Amino acid sequence: MKRLKLIFMGLYAAALSALGQSPASQVLHLDKGWSFSEGGKDKWQEATVPGTVHQDLLRLKLLPDPFFGTNEQQVQWVEDKDWEYRTSFTLTQEQVDHSGALLEFKGLDTYADVYLNGALILKAENMFVGYEVPVKEVLRAGENRLNIYFYSPINKTLPQWDSNGFDYPADNDHHDKHTSVFTRKAPYHYGWDWGIRMVGCGVWRPIELKLFEVADIKDYYVRQLSISRDKAEISNELEVYSIEDTDTQAEVVFTCSLKGQEVMVNKVPVVLTPGKNLVKSDMTILNPSLWMPHGWGEATLYDFKTEVRKAGGQVIDQVSCRSGLRTVRVVNEEDKDGKSFYFEVNGIPLFAKGANYIPSDIILNNVKEEDYRRLFRNVKAANMNMIRIWGGGIYEEDYFYQLADENGILVWQDFMFACTSYPSDPAFLNLVEQEAHYNIRRLRNHASIAMWCGNNEIIEAIKYWGWDKKFSKEVHQGMFTGYNKLFRTLLPNKVKELDPDRFYLHSSPDSANWGRPESWGWGDSHYWGVWYGVQPFEVLDTRLPRFMSEFGFQAFPEMKVISTFAEPKDYALESEVMKAHQKSSTGNSIIRTYMDMYYHVPEKFEDFVYVGLVLQGQGMRHGMEAHRRNRPYCMGTLYWQLNDSWPVVSWSSVDYFGNWKALHYQAQRAFSPLLVNAIEEKGKLNFYLISDELNDRNNLTLESRMVDFSGKVLKKEVRKVNMKANSSTCVWEQDSASAATAQQRTDALLLLTLKDSKGKVLDKQTFYFEKPKALNLPETTVKQKVKYMDGACEVTLTSDKLAKDLFIEIPVQGAQFTDNFFDLLPGESKTIRITSPLLKKTDKTNIRVTHLRQTY
Repeated sequence: MKRLKLIFMGLYAAALSALGQSPASQVLHLDKGWSFSEGGKDKWQEATVPGTVHQDLLRLKLLPDPFFGTNEQQVQWVEDKDWEYRTSFTLTQEQVDHSGALLEFKGLDTYADVYLNGALILKAENMFVGYEVPVKEVLRAGENRLNIYFYSPINKTLPQWDSNGFDYPADNDHHDKHTSVFTRKAPYHYGWDWGIRMVGCGVWRPIELKLFEVADIKDYYVRQLSISRDKAEISNELEVYSIEDTDTQAEVVFTCSLKGQEVMVNKVPVVLTPGKNLVKSDMTILNPSLWMPHGWGEATLYDFKTEVRKAGGQVIDQVSCRSGLRTVRVVNEEDKDGKSFYFEVNGIPLFAKGANYIPSDIILNNVKEEDYRRLFRNVKAANMNMIRIWGGGIYEEDYFYQLADENGILVWQDFMFACTSYPSDPAFLNLVEQEAHYNIRRLRNHASIAMWCGNNEIIEAIKYWGWDKKFSKEVHQGMFTGYNKLFRTLLPNKVKELDPDRFYLHSSPDSANWGRPESWGWGDSHYWGVWYGVQPFEVLDTRLPRFMSEFGFQAFPEMKVISTFAEPKDYALESEVMKAHQKSSTGNSIIRTYMDMYYHVPEKFEDFVYVGLVLQGQGMRHGMEAHRRNRPYCMGTLYWQLNDSWPVVSWSSVDYFGNWKALHYQAQRAFSPLLVNAIEEKGKLNFYLISDELNDRNNLTLESRMVDFSGKVLKKEVRKVNMKANSSTCVWEQDSASAATAQQRTDALLLLTLKDSKGKVLDKQTFYFEKPKALNLPETTVKQKVKYMDGACEVTLTSDKLAKDLFIEIPVQGAQFTDNFFDLLPGESKTIRITSPLLKKTDKTNIRVTHLRQTY
């Protein structure tokens, strides 16, 4: 028996060595054998960990589908209950004999008492931090029992609310008592103007037991001191905690590799003293391969690894990370127009193209790695180079930032504060300091992190949202005081301490306000004159920011999504179900108002949904093109919003099931690296060439063909043009009066084609002189020919006359289209490929085609 045990231990050591681990350490994942019960009920049922209580209750069919109908109301009781989770795990004597044992909780949501073998080892109170608890003295050989008691986040904070003296203006908290501000928990769980309310709890990130000897690594920071194309100066900064009572002779080995090949190895002899030890080692990498944002080149990532070894070479602990070598500078300086705001990457000004990101599900553990991969495929496909992680959600999973690094997508990272003032008492500030410390250290090695932002819209709200009339002078002044403590002192100091090479912005927007024209030239802007101000999309041509970090317009998702939460009897704008899935109080009426500005308003609900999608896409594209056209005054456009957390009417461009709305296709076109853009302004028809490429393109041909809606070419003009790198240039102008006759303005379009010297088409766009409702669109039948395959189908479309804003629809959620919501020109043949693992050759999936003229 003893011999078998020795053989097993030898095999165990060999396996760890093959995995790059040391027999001196071991990590156990505590994700099995969990059960849960309502607090105090002692009715235990199987639980999933990591997970949430809503996820468990839904799996056991103890809750109705919260997304269907008006069921949201029937799940609210969960937030008022306490919930208990428990498991047990078995350890051998050899495991218990390790010198050190740490129980690591990656994420507990939110208020929880944790017991191990009868000992209270942790009182958790922040969803956004990980906890690390020494448990050596509590562990047992044999069975170990772990219990977690989660308190209702509502009941836990009601005493704070009762004693506060006023109700915080957290109006997105869909409860008559706004307790959310006291709790460091994802704000969107409490509801939002696009979000369902599901205030739950649970072990939302993994729990691990780390068994080790001598010491463990607490933090590894790869600080980029100086980066150029000639060399990169790196400081490897390591924090190691020794549990030994005396000094330990050791060696720290720092390794840098690129694509599997070692670039540099530094070996540093150290003496580990009891407690915390800091070890630094500088590296110089000659002729580094720089990390470039999407559209500019390869997002090169280096692999950094560090090992702590005892004398004799045994590895005590090790850690690794991937990071790209690059510089990111936010240029936020006063100039003749106000104050600039743009990103400079590797010394080159970048026009930021992207969107605001919210959590991908109200139940966070529903989001799997493939969902994140699909998210970034969508981001890249739309020619984006940046996303903003908005401050009402969560600090995302490590895998999210890994994908951002790999795909060259810059991340504007908010701290998790949004749209309300917050407490600033010492206990709350202490919670925030822990949160900032944890997340800055967790994320700072990622090349994708471009900046930190303190909050979303809070200073704007305190100044301009009427709180001075709603609250007493003392309370309102206290909001400013508290704001300064949180966002002008605590958070910038933590960024300076832990991530000193990144830019910090106290709030977005920091000074601009959409209702005050004198402020538009100052920093980043959230422009809500379109939508909340019910201003036409054309105002976006002239009401220009230096950087548009939010603007948006709503649309329903397509009918196959609506059918997942509503029945045909509910298909009406003012039905209870539609109102339950429209969280903006006047949203549906605003959509109808704008539709009447630009389109014929359909009578059928299904047609209204389709035209609303077209309206959202075309209107938002107008703004994106205006921002790009007016560079370098404006240097970024991040629309609101990229995605949804449940099936809902919202500002998103990709719905909950992964279907692209028209907006995402229009973003793809508006964000094209090379763009031809025509606009009538000040009596002129101007043609712009917009480039995000880093090299000039010369000897190009720009062709303008006027084509009537039956396909007859009425006019053709050709110009030789040059396209400057990383710029917007007006290359051609005409008098509007002579560009088209009155009849041509309503019966014809311009087809703009940009070609290189070899005749390759670089970009092709259509331009209409009038709003869609003023166009004499022809009735036409679109012919389709379909080729079915397993996993895909191809649809070839033709029409004798213009079919405007053509929409191809199939009853498969999340299917990907090579194109959709496009204008099918008369006589043109266009083939669209649709892909989904759910498509089968034998099924002959129904394909429906709709164009604008069919809706009136």
